[in-house]
This record gives sequence, structure tokens and C-alpha cells, in this order.
Amino acid sequence: EHIAQLVLNRPEAGNAVNQQLAQELDKICGQINQDSDIYVVTITGAGDKAFCCGGELEAEELRYSPAGAIAGINCPVIAAINGDALGQGLELALSCDIRLASAQARFGLPQVAQGLIPLDGGTQRLPRIVGCGKALELLLTAETISAEEALEIGLVSKVIPPEKLSGEVEELAENLAGKGPVALRYIKEAVNKGLDMTLEQGLRLEADLYLLLQTTDDRTEGIKAFLEKRPPKFKGE
Repeated sequence: EHIAQLVLNRPEAGNAVNQQLAQELDKICGQINQDSDIYVVTITGAGDKAFCCGGELEAEELRYSPAGAIAGINCPVIAAINGDALGQGLELALSCDIRLASAQARFGLPQVAQGLIPLDGGTQRLPRIVGCGKALELLLTAETISAEEALEIGLVSKVIPPEKLSGEVEELAENLAGKGPVALRYIKEAVNKGLDMTLEQGLRLEADLYLLLQTTDDRTEGIKAFLEKRPPKFKGE
């Protein structure tokens, strides 16, 4: 029903990113952007212990950026963080638009403890989400935090009992899939691009996207459905 479900399927390795998984994510994210029937994407990890426990790649081996591929999906992406999100696993979660977490999940970027720094966007996306001060604290100390603390600092938007996580994510995905898909994409574009613009430039982008939206069939359907007091039937056109 217009929802694509991605599963990181290496439970025996904590769903850690290896070269094959990185390559497959890059490919499938590109395919999602070519499929107009997909309005929303969810991503989770196989099993019940880990969302993704990091990466098995050295920087010189990384031909693909899994977090970059996920961030490049043009429709909303929901992370169902069913377990630990550590290292590159947290970087994958940071590249999603909405993050829901199991109460048993833990979060951290431990690379500095190994004499390294994050290589898939952690130093850039984390401060944009939780603020510079808290991001530096987590990055410099390599601290692992609980789901509750992740909620307190705004890293995740909701903490859910493990047995209810998939149901809540499904409900949220269905909610979003019932909205205008073109509008969903434009909102994501306006927010993400606007972060790197001045307020004046961002407002112009918002106005341009709003005007473009007025020319779509979805906008016509939205008005018609409102007047007829029925749910809209959007087609993404």
C-alpha cells in the first residue's frame, strides 16, 4: 500500500554494514526513487537485538555511503530502531526522517575510542538533530546512551515497548502514505535544503515548491475530496 519496507538482514553480525550490504542499499535506494508507487519507506534490522551495530568497512574500502543513500531517498523514511544503533548503525538512523525506538535500543558513536571518527555522516547529521553541544559530548566521549536518553535529547521521537514497535511504525507509515505523496516529497526537500540556506532563501524555496504543487493533479484531488467530504485518492501526479 505504497510503503516500501527495508530490512538490514545480517542478524548473525548484528546487521553490521559490510561491502555487500552497502552496495545493495545503494542500489535499492536508487530504485525507490524511480518508483512513483512508493510514498513512504521504513527501515529496520533483522532479529530483535540490533538495528545495526556498526560497520565492517575501513574508509578506503567504502565505495558506497549507506547513510547517504538513505538520506537521498526523496520520500519520507521512518527508522524502526528495534535494537542497538551503534557506529555506522546510528549514522544510518540519523539519515532517516523520523526515528522510533524500542525501549531496549542503545545509541552511540564509539569510533573515537578506536582512534577514528565517523565516516558516514555522523559528525554532520548528529549536531543538526540534537544540537552542537550534545553531539560533541557523544562524539568525544564515545558514550552509549539508552533509548530514554535518546528521547530526551531529541535523537528519537518516541520510545516504544519492543513488542509494539513494528505495529506503531506500520501505523505511522500508513498515516503518511494517506497524505499527498508530492506534498510529502516537497516538505522533505524544503526542510533539508532549507537547513543550508538563509531564512530568506528558504522562504523562497518554500514558495516555489508551493506554487509547483498547485499545478499537480494531487492538489486538484485534495480540494475535490475536501468539498465532497471524502478521503482523497492521491496518485502522486
